Amino acid sequence: MSYTKLDIYNTSFDVFIETHRLSFKLPKYELYELGSQLRSSSDSVVTNIAEGYGRKIYKGEFIWFLIYSQGSCDETVSHFSKLAILYPELSLEFLQKVEQYKLLGGKINNFIKYVQLNWRT
Repeated sequence: MSYTKLDIYNTSFDVFIETHRLSFKLPKYELYELGSQLRSSSDSVVTNIAEGYGRKIYKGEFIWFLIYSQGSCDETVSHFSKLAILYPELSLEFLQKVEQYKLLGGKINNFIKYVQLNWRT
């Protein structure tokens, strides 16, 4: 099996692509401020799942990377929440992403619990 078969990986990959594209709707001066932080945190969600899966033989490390992914998911929600207030003309799109990332965060959390209880090294 590969990390590409994990629901949390595929969901986080898809929402990262959408987030990346959406970030370029920000004003130019924001592209390298909050826009850059948003792209980085959303990329970290998906990347930590892939890297953690590569270390899956070490259950503790796998969980650690999943926790990093969860943290990056929360960070992404925080960035979108700030941007929704700062740029009301884009707030609907940003708040839709907040909901997607909250759902994703729940899935990551459930997967962490699954790995803790069921993962065999």
